[in-house]
Amino acid sequence: MELGQQLLTISAVLVGAAMTYVTNTLSERRRLRHELHTRWDDKKLDAYGDYIDRVRACVFLAVSLYEHREGILEAERSEQDLSTELAEAIRLRGRAFERIMLLGNDRVVEAGHEVNAIAQEIDWQATGRITGTLAEWRQRHRTVFQRINAFHDCAREDLGVFGRVTGQDHPQRDLLLPPARLGQDADTP
Repeated sequence: MELGQQLLTISAVLVGAAMTYVTNTLSERRRLRHELHTRWDDKKLDAYGDYIDRVRACVFLAVSLYEHREGILEAERSEQDLSTELAEAIRLRGRAFERIMLLGNDRVVEAGHEVNAIAQEIDWQATGRITGTLAEWRQRHRTVFQRINAFHDCAREDLGVFGRVTGQDHPQRDLLLPPARLGQDADTP
């Protein structure tokens, strides 16, 4: 074999080895980047779900406290116990929102702030820090659930999930309310 053929063979082997190295390196980087992105998406999904779960827990506890305080429905626990439980739920909601602040994009964080603002009004009316009518109470609930849906839309977008939970395909829904008591208007306790 001539020297030229040997050099050509050696060059071809070196080029092949270099191309294999570059291809493997780029493929590994892409895999690691995808793995990192997926790992953060999993954490975001957990954070978003936990936050909404905490918001809803606070709303439901606030309802129990409000109904007890207003004489709408007698609670099995004392007002003090309900207040203590609500305070702990509010603390946990705050901790859950901190994860949103760390992991969420700007739209998700802003949507979370909107949820927090109205959820706090519900907490305050339930505990008596602010006053309001039953109609105002119900409107706060309508608003918090509308803002939760807006949060869902922002979170879905951040996670790359197609579709929306609001809009034409999902008609506006209202609160599910029990029928009014005999002799009472639906908006009065």
